[in-house]
Amino acid sequence: MRQITATDSLSLSIPERIQLVEDIWDTIASEPEVIELTADEKRIIDERLEAYHRNPDLGSPWEDVYKRIASKR
Repeated sequence: MRQITATDSLSLSIPERIQLVEDIWDTIASEPEVIELTADEKRIIDERLEAYHRNPDLGSPWEDVYKRIASKR
C-alpha cells in the first residue's frame, strides 16, 4: 500500500479532500474502543455526568441550542 502525506492531499480538489477526511474518520469511528481517554478527560466526563444526575432539567436539548446558534447568523 502506497503511503500518502498531507502534502499529497493538497493536489486533490476540495470535495476529494473532504471525502478523504470522511473516509479517514470512518476508519477511526469503526474502532472507538481503541481511543484512550486521559485521566483529565475521564474526570471531566464524570463531573458532567454527576451534574446532570443532580439536575437533569438544567440543560437544553441539542435542537434548541442549534436553533439559537443558527438564528444569530
